[in-house]
Amino acid sequence: MKVKFDWFPVGMIVAAALAWTFPHAGARGGWMHPELLNKSGVALIFFLNGMALSFAALKAGTLRWPLHLVVQASTFLLFPLIGLGLLRIAGASISPELHLGFFYLCALPSTVSSSVAMTAAARGNVPAAVFNATLSSLLGVFLTPLWISWILRIGGHETQLGKVIIDLMTWLILPLILGQISRPWLAEWATRNKKFIHVVDRGTILLIIYTSFCDSIVRGVWSGKGASTVITAVIGSIVLFWLVFIIVETVIKFLEFNTEDRIAAVFCGSKKTIASGVPMAQLIFGTDPRIGLILLPLMIYHPMQLLICGVLAGRWAKRSRGESQT
Repeated sequence: MKVKFDWFPVGMIVAAALAWTFPHAGARGGWMHPELLNKSGVALIFFLNGMALSFAALKAGTLRWPLHLVVQASTFLLFPLIGLGLLRIAGASISPELHLGFFYLCALPSTVSSSVAMTAAARGNVPAAVFNATLSSLLGVFLTPLWISWILRIGGHETQLGKVIIDLMTWLILPLILGQISRPWLAEWATRNKKFIHVVDRGTILLIIYTSFCDSIVRGVWSGKGASTVITAVIGSIVLFWLVFIIVETVIKFLEFNTEDRIAAVFCGSKKTIASGVPMAQLIFGTDPRIGLILLPLMIYHPMQLLICGVLAGRWAKRSRGESQT
């Protein structure tokens, strides 16, 4: 299978390196004014997503309810429960910031573009993947902050859940709706300029990652956090992925899904979104200087899930017509 170079993971490393080198520009109060720039970037990302979302493609995947239940339960129930179990086992061996980062990763919705792309590459149920990935993004606006609010309260921190959800509705859902409304006029332009939109979308995410790390560095959150923190995040991400993967595979085999539905369930149910995760972090955690460290598990999980699922997609795509997935 030919591997296509993806510049985005490299871009995440570059963004973090630039933050270490030039932290004051992107920190709160810096000349880039991240408190305004980040929210504008969030709105732009979701406007572009709304503009690119085909309602017809979404509607085509609505009928497979057992599949949808498995995917959404994996995304918003299985992941958080496994995360809680792993964090309890880890205990005080990892920092509170990394604890929160891992749980934030577990509470996020699934990806949209990569879940659909992987499902298509593996010859799975693409309409169902589109439906589940999009539904997950919408549910995440409410369920992700609910989970985070709960875990923060457990830790003795108060959260303004209502304000967070209003912010998410204002900067995520409203631009998404406006993007969908604009489709009669902009859909053809969006189709012709997919590559440009993709670059703008990912470039904006990298900008938010840069400013998030800048603030953490300026406020000294990374002081004393060395290679061991990164290694812990890598090991935790690998363990988390494979536990979810094995459980989802076991459930869908028990439910006797056909091959196409199994592929969609595995890819949609095991992924977490960085496209929504980084913008949502800015709105949920606001001025929290730990945000760079909170995002670390997500930044590691994202390229790891793409690598593993890319290998699986190539393997499953080679099956003959009518052959069962193994």
